[in-house]
Amino acid sequence: MILLRHGQSEFNLHFSATRRDPGIIDPRLTPLGHSQAEQAAEALAAEGITRIIASPYSRALQTAAPLARRLGLKVLVQPLVRERYAFTCDVGSPTTALSAEWPHLDFSHVEEVWWPAQEEPADQVLARAALFRAEMSALGDWSSTLVVAHWGFILAMTGQSVANGTWLRCDPTEPALTEVSWKHH
Repeated sequence: MILLRHGQSEFNLHFSATRRDPGIIDPRLTPLGHSQAEQAAEALAAEGITRIIASPYSRALQTAAPLARRLGLKVLVQPLVRERYAFTCDVGSPTTALSAEWPHLDFSHVEEVWWPAQEEPADQVLARAALFRAEMSALGDWSSTLVVAHWGFILAMTGQSVANGTWLRCDPTEPALTEVSWKHH
């Protein structure tokens, strides 16, 4: 499968400049982030993608939208691929708000408040990644799946730090990671 990190968000823009949490809840994409999403859609359009899974954060849904439009696919919303809860940006939008903004997406399986109430320990993120890995392995047809996720989740899946709007391939049948370095590169 292909793991795509969402495009640059308002949080990423401010945090990269100051290294301080700017206090933005469920940040949206910046103009650069939208451009990164469009570039990813163009680059990935010929990859034979038949399934798009995205985290419920607005930045991930916005990143998935151009490719979903281009390929005529629905985005499957999956809270398991959300970001590690550690900053204000990791407070999401309630499902009722997401449903109003994205009426064509199915949120019926997502709890109203789907993000943790406090910082998520590293082992919980690794366990979440292992569970997602197992679910994708069980599907059997994971090779044509695109997952729009986040820095921390992709790190927990692969051990690699990826920049906004970039992607890498991941074989979910490989063993899950048991530890990673959480230093932001």
